[in-house]
Amino acid sequence: MNGLKRIGAAALAGAMLFSGAYAGMTKLADNSTVAQAAEAVAVPEGTNVPKYVFLFIGDGMSYPQIQIASDYLGALEQERVNSNSSILMGNEYLNFMNFEAAGSAVTYDSTSFCPDSASTATSLSTGYKTYSGTINMDETKRIEYETITEQVKEQLGYKVGIISTVNLNHATPAAFYAKVASRNEYYEIGLQMIESDFDYFAGGGLLQPNGADGNQESIYDLAEEAGYTVVQTQAEAARLTAEDGKAIVIGQHLADSDSLSYDFDRAANEWSLADYVEKGIEVLDNETGFFMMVEGGKIDWACHANDAGSTISDTLALADAVQEAIDFYNEHPDETLIVVTGDHETGGLTIGFAGTDYDTFLTNIENQKISYAKYDSEYVAEYKENNTSFDEVLDDIKELFGLMTADDVNDAVKDPKLVLTDYELSLLKEAYNKTMGYVERENTQKEYVMYGTYEPLSVTITHILNNKSGINFSSYAHTGLPVAVLAQGEGAELFNGYYDNTMIYDNLAALLQVQ
Repeated sequence: MNGLKRIGAAALAGAMLFSGAYAGMTKLADNSTVAQAAEAVAVPEGTNVPKYVFLFIGDGMSYPQIQIASDYLGALEQERVNSNSSILMGNEYLNFMNFEAAGSAVTYDSTSFCPDSASTATSLSTGYKTYSGTINMDETKRIEYETITEQVKEQLGYKVGIISTVNLNHATPAAFYAKVASRNEYYEIGLQMIESDFDYFAGGGLLQPNGADGNQESIYDLAEEAGYTVVQTQAEAARLTAEDGKAIVIGQHLADSDSLSYDFDRAANEWSLADYVEKGIEVLDNETGFFMMVEGGKIDWACHANDAGSTISDTLALADAVQEAIDFYNEHPDETLIVVTGDHETGGLTIGFAGTDYDTFLTNIENQKISYAKYDSEYVAEYKENNTSFDEVLDDIKELFGLMTADDVNDAVKDPKLVLTDYELSLLKEAYNKTMGYVERENTQKEYVMYGTYEPLSVTITHILNNKSGINFSSYAHTGLPVAVLAQGEGAELFNGYYDNTMIYDNLAALLQVQ
């Protein structure tokens, strides 16, 4: 399925004007046959051209991720204020849930109804569908698409910032400055990052900075030769100002795959996503304007691994970053637009589980103290090296995730919802044996459904804690759910409705009056 439907220019324009509703269309690479959709967007009279645009993308974030974070905060508040009552006090809205405009965007691409980040970010940045794995090129991989960030830079003179909690040449950030046939062309993407001449990059370290074979000239060195200030410590980042010119800021404390830490694992003195946004505002702020794309990339990674605790934590970290934009908006309400959305949903996250029926016990998640990734690197690696016994592993599981056996009599009485059943204990023991190599892993459907591509022990722990909390995942991959689009500021009303994700670009292009 290539997802393309040829429709006439007049029909396309009419469909785009139909209350922002999704009409099942996609734009074609051949611009001569299709009207530019941005020209068909009816911008309300009196709307200012926004000088300051924030586009926040929660990678893998759809309605379930937003709602579970909101419900979790509500459950904690209920526990704090009303612990002796069974009355449900409700959820606690995240800041962007209160935005003036709320829409939904369909995410399918030219490959699948369960798309990837490369194609969906292409839709957001250019307004075009393409194949999964392709960034800002058409399905033939010959025609390149211009991005909204390139357009505001070249046509309006805006400064541009790209921020991500994952690698800066990963698919979503790359879709705002690069054009490649494959998202895995990391070195080429890095070269195009430099060529973009954008003003502020911040986040995780570059993948393959010396090329796939390790023999190419360092992207960091090339960036410095091109006039970028390359910063790799927080002290240097703190001193960075607009006067320093173009900057690439790499997190000092890199974690799995050279990304920024999960917010769960972030040290007290370690910069959060909000800190990088705050610094970005400082160095980008100018009288002409700026466009900032901010990705909460590890929401996706946590959902792939079915780690609900890390999913919630990083979704809340994205909300903290959005607050920096809200604070800026409050100072420039007639000049600022904030859009918060996702590229696709990951994991098939559900609030509800067969084992808890209509009940949820979301405060169980409060017992998780570490992400699956850090547990793998700091604990599981040692288990394998030291041949750690199952009983010792259970002690760590209790300390780090709150799960305990009935033998922990005193604690079991205090919190029976976290006591492992015989069935759950058997699942843990089986996963332990697989992780330790005592039992060989099998290439079977059953094995994949149980563990995916993750450490059997780690993913089994999070599965059990999730399920005891009334949370479930249906996949280790992406799903076809629509994503939320929340907007505040100049032109926000355009983002109401139910539409294709390409309309997010169309609305931005129309509001910014770019060609």
